[in-house]
Amino acid sequence: MMRAMRKFLAGAKSLASAKSLASATAAAMVVAGASAAHAAQPQPWEIGFQPPATDMMRQIEWFGNYTMWFIVPITILVLVLLAVCIWKFRASVNPVPSQTSHNTLIEVLWTVGPVVILLFIAIPSFQLLTAQYTPPEEAKLTIKATGNQWNWDYEYQVDKTLSFNSAILQDGDRKAAGKEDRKVYPRLLAVDNELVVPVNTMTRVLVTATDVIHSFAMPAFGIKMDAVPGRTNETWFKAEKEGLYYGQCSQLCGKDHAFMPIAIRVVSDAQYNTWLAAAKTDLPGANKALMAEVDGTNKVAAAGN
Repeated sequence: MMRAMRKFLAGAKSLASAKSLASATAAAMVVAGASAAHAAQPQPWEIGFQPPATDMMRQIEWFGNYTMWFIVPITILVLVLLAVCIWKFRASVNPVPSQTSHNTLIEVLWTVGPVVILLFIAIPSFQLLTAQYTPPEEAKLTIKATGNQWNWDYEYQVDKTLSFNSAILQDGDRKAAGKEDRKVYPRLLAVDNELVVPVNTMTRVLVTATDVIHSFAMPAFGIKMDAVPGRTNETWFKAEKEGLYYGQCSQLCGKDHAFMPIAIRVVSDAQYNTWLAAAKTDLPGANKALMAEVDGTNKVAAAGN
């Protein structure tokens, strides 16, 4: 069994390395090209994960697919056993049930089998859990996210602190905000002020709340952290693809829980630095200028007027 476990771990590491290499290549291609206006959001009838934008989310996706190799056979086996029992041992063909109370072979199998299966699931599970709480490098950007009923306050912990509120975008405000394209800025997910971060930058997010428990969740990044009043929790991400990503509060927090989206715009270092400098004095103007540059519609200087 130990030999099998060693082979499994070696195969898992090889697969993870291959995935990381392929993902790094894909990320480089994305960064080299023009940044997309849209990167990831929920889709109708979606049953899988959103396209991963971080290495952590790729690991989560791999683990989810890996566990299916255990879940599907076990489910089929249980259904087959139930069908056999219903058919073979129904009262009409088996009026006198067996009085057997013990079967050594079966008891050994249903004890040892689950233990082995749980070991094959537990080892990569613990590795993934450890990776989620162990950033591979020091954070270059720290942002504090505070949940309110029902919006988010963001605070950039930079030289000159930048703070702003992010709330769901009302339909009547779309034209003024330049967000009329519902494919890029979907209803119930678009916000008035997105969280803007640079690509390929380790970002620490300090999560808390002012009233009730909320949850800061971004599916494409593989993060989900509860926002608890009076307590500061910490999560992190390193987005590898530019674009606009959507998440939501994932903790029942009151009547407008469904109207508390999270939007993160990942841009290049140059775009982020330009936006940050302008946002400290004129946030709406900085957002419009960034949107114009990302969308390729106007020059940054002209968009700010």
